[in-house]
Amino acid sequence: MKRERSARILATLGPASSTRERIRALAEAGADVFRLNFSHGSHEDHAERYRLIRAVEAEIGRPIGVLMDLQGPKLRVGRFAEGKVALVPGARFRLDLDPTAGDAKRANLPHPEIFAALEAGTELLLDDGKLRLRVDACGADFADTTVLVGGTLSDRKGVNVPGVVLPISPLTAKDRADLDFGLALGVDWVALSFVQRPEDLREARELIGDRAWIMAKLEKPAAIDALDAIIALADGVMVARGDLGVELPPQQVPVLQRRIVRAARAAGRPVVVATQMLESMISSPVPTRAEASDVATAIYDGADAVMLSAESASGQYPVEAVAIMHGIVCEVERDPAWRAGLEASHTPAAANTPDAICCALRRVAGLLEPAATVAYTSSGFSALRASRERPVAPILALTPQPATARRLALVWGVHAVPFEEVHDVAEMVEHAARAASTLGFGCAGDAVVVIAGLPFGQRGSTNLLHVARIPG
Repeated sequence: MKRERSARILATLGPASSTRERIRALAEAGADVFRLNFSHGSHEDHAERYRLIRAVEAEIGRPIGVLMDLQGPKLRVGRFAEGKVALVPGARFRLDLDPTAGDAKRANLPHPEIFAALEAGTELLLDDGKLRLRVDACGADFADTTVLVGGTLSDRKGVNVPGVVLPISPLTAKDRADLDFGLALGVDWVALSFVQRPEDLREARELIGDRAWIMAKLEKPAAIDALDAIIALADGVMVARGDLGVELPPQQVPVLQRRIVRAARAAGRPVVVATQMLESMISSPVPTRAEASDVATAIYDGADAVMLSAESASGQYPVEAVAIMHGIVCEVERDPAWRAGLEASHTPAAANTPDAICCALRRVAGLLEPAATVAYTSSGFSALRASRERPVAPILALTPQPATARRLALVWGVHAVPFEEVHDVAEMVEHAARAASTLGFGCAGDAVVVIAGLPFGQRGSTNLLHVARIPG
């Protein structure tokens, strides 16, 4: 079950990766968590993939996390009488609520919430930013615009409104139905699309409760403006570079990626870097050198995980893409500059007992070079706070909760293992030393550094650090 790397790999399942044999091959190649993309596929498709993941998990003996990715609101223009129109720079173009098929002068935009948020000077992006319009005048049911960047606009192309907070819930009726279904399946993480403000996380939390951890997808400029508040309310965050790159100039995305990763690390929240990481491997058995460098940059920055989308879901080389990503991560983590960078970007711990214990864990691990650090955790809290410190030794998270072990599969440096309950410190230390030896982390005489919270099972109570030796 032991991974020889700290960063994790999140792989999307789809038509190219939906058999038991392929899912097992992906896990053996390096996938730690599987993503079910609810923008595509039926509930039956996702239920079967979930069943196969759990079957593979039982075969390989390592917890596998499952993340369901909700589609979120999709803002699109209506249809055109001839299927498409050509918009010329400088031309006037109206968007309105009239459901009549559009032409070169106007189009239906069936989203009154967009009109409610517009004002003169707002820019609209169409078809993933290929076309750009400027609003000259607007009302509750229309917007008169000037075409800034023209091109062909066809039926049902997407609309983005950068720089404007839209009065839209991130959870559509479809998302709510999908969420009920996914939670009943037993997914470990829920990725929430279209997050704009902290209130969006509160709305999702009311529905999800503690049945899964919530990952906020950062794909809207408005979310960046409220970054710290959103991170504080989420269990993890995703740098959704595809959508973020539509609404922002591409040169800003690398800067924001680093800012998000550092903010998440400082808060102790797992952070995933996603989209187009090995894009060319959809149709090529090898990535470009630029793509390899892109993955490496995320690892050097200290991201918890990197994600494959179409590469593993619908590409021709899904297993190879995971194997290549695994190899890149391992190569980076062998570089002394990687560890030096983590140390240089480390932020001070908060002034509370759990963070003080985990800060001490990092220092002790750096001095003693133990075989492993061991976190006893029921909720996952101790393991998350230990991971925030990025200790040099692997973090062995022993938990009586299988769901917690699966959620922690996404977290940097954590090797999560379902384990029996313990009742006192002596028993805990004995189990920790035995687990480190049995699972291949160390041998007789090696040190292990154990953290836990007393009383056992109480979230946020991390208050004990103990150094032990693996017995002969």
